[in-house]
Amino acid sequence: MKTTSYKLVETSKNPHGIEARKIHDTDHVQVVHMLLKPGEQLIKHATAVDVFFYILQGKGIVEIGDEKLEVEQDMLIDSPKNIPHCLYNESNDIFRVLVVKTPKPGDQQNKDAIRDMLRSK
Repeated sequence: MKTTSYKLVETSKNPHGIEARKIHDTDHVQVVHMLLKPGEQLIKHATAVDVFFYILQGKGIVEIGDEKLEVEQDMLIDSPKNIPHCLYNESNDIFRVLVVKTPKPGDQQNKDAIRDMLRSK
């Protein structure tokens, strides 16, 4: 049995400037633990694969396409591929989210998504 504690996984550098840790990464799926401190947000972007967010702790805002919704612990939010999305923490507490990408995006897909995100800044 393999176990992973997100606290022991090194934070990944990312263009969002937030704490993100890849806690599961196989040929088929990628799982990232994200922690947004009060006032932090992602840069609005799209992914080339389907994504879902599972809220672990706190409250925040999820924006997918033209929709924005306040979400809280134990909610799951589906984000289809190629639809711009963003997470915001407008609260005074931490906002922890599990991000699951399936199928796992390829390296080139990741590079293209980051390039497009940086262009739209």
